[in-house]
Amino acid sequence: MLSRTAENLFWMARYMERAEATARLLSMGQRMAILPGAHHRDEWRSVVRATGAGHRFPDGVPVTESDVVSYLMLDLDNPSSIRSCLLKARANAKSARTMLTQDMWEALNEGWRKLDSYDLAEAKAQLPALIDWVKTRVMTFRGAAHSGQLRNEGHDFLRCGSALERAQMTLRLLDVKYYVLLPETEVIGGNRDHYQWTSVLYALSGARAYHHVYGGTYTPWQITDFLMLNRLFPRSVAYCCDQLAYRLNRLAGWHNARGPCHDTVKQLVSELEELDSGEIFRRGLHETVQYSLMMSNRLGVEIAETYHFG
Repeated sequence: MLSRTAENLFWMARYMERAEATARLLSMGQRMAILPGAHHRDEWRSVVRATGAGHRFPDGVPVTESDVVSYLMLDLDNPSSIRSCLLKARANAKSARTMLTQDMWEALNEGWRKLDSYDLAEAKAQLPALIDWVKTRVMTFRGAAHSGQLRNEGHDFLRCGSALERAQMTLRLLDVKYYVLLPETEVIGGNRDHYQWTSVLYALSGARAYHHVYGGTYTPWQITDFLMLNRLFPRSVAYCCDQLAYRLNRLAGWHNARGPCHDTVKQLVSELEELDSGEIFRRGLHETVQYSLMMSNRLGVEIAETYHFG
């Protein structure tokens, strides 16, 4: 396979996953914003910080829902907005058209200009419906790939991109919760703290799965354990790293060669296997998350270098 084709598949999956993750963040922001006193806590700022765009909004000036919807959903100048991600995913798909099934192509094409018809006021008024539309588009694409695409190296590159992007978003949500959403004056374990932690679960569609594993008890330690270390939950960091290791090993087989990315993913999986939630909090959740983000960024660079992207 040409490196350019592999790159297009890898990034197409990342952009689709990023669009869905941003939609989930917006949904989480809405849930946070309806809590009493949310206006004074500047909850929407935490949403833009989760995307790494906090510097775009000056300190001391509250970030509004309009700011976030405009920047994260509609703004074409923001390369990580939902609109930008869907456009770039489609451009990647056009360049790798022969590697996609008809269903995958149609999932990317159907209604792809929908956001062009929305101005800010309309997007705000219909935000829940737009969030659902984005999630449905991505899930349709993912289902089409799962049910019809050949399990060749193209599929492995696609799944690598998806798993890497998903792991990073779970890490960012955890980091935002612990250091941004909880004000210094709030007692850990209070009602708002509890609501914020469960909102992270809902944002990741993990509430019901968590309940199956832990029952009705919600604690920061258990939720962190679930989102970082549970190897059965498909949005946990451990599950995504397992998937990355599996796909990269398959790619090593296709190419009969290994690179630094294979060592890095092996290290990531091994380190996660040795962790438990107690150790995460002893080290510091923020420090653990930042280290994992650094390693995942390094892994992305190494995948690109190993398979000659760009």
